Amino acid sequence: MMISYLFLGGAIVCEVMGTLLLPATQNFTRIAPTITMICCYAIAFYCLTFAIRDIPIAIVYAIWSGIGVFLIAIFSAFVYKQLLQWQAIVGLALIVAGVILVNLFSSTQSS
Repeated sequence: MMISYLFLGGAIVCEVMGTLLLPATQNFTRIAPTITMICCYAIAFYCLTFAIRDIPIAIVYAIWSGIGVFLIAIFSAFVYKQLLQWQAIVGLALIVAGVILVNLFSSTQSS
């Protein structure tokens, strides 16, 4: 089960990297960032296939999307200087709290 969470972590990292590369592709006109972005997304989905073997897909997707949105918002503030208002920061904190709650109190096991 722990290896599944490692794959999920890898999927999150690759998805965040791919998303952060989107502006660098300049509408897919720059080849190197576009190929790197596609590779990041492909690796992310590949890792997800291993994560869903032991973790229910609803839990995987909740963690992947929640933590992904949180990390993208944080890194875009540093990389692209896209600062967030306090309301958005509170919303991101609620997303993280929701992911923690879903993960802690999920008793469903995949078959």
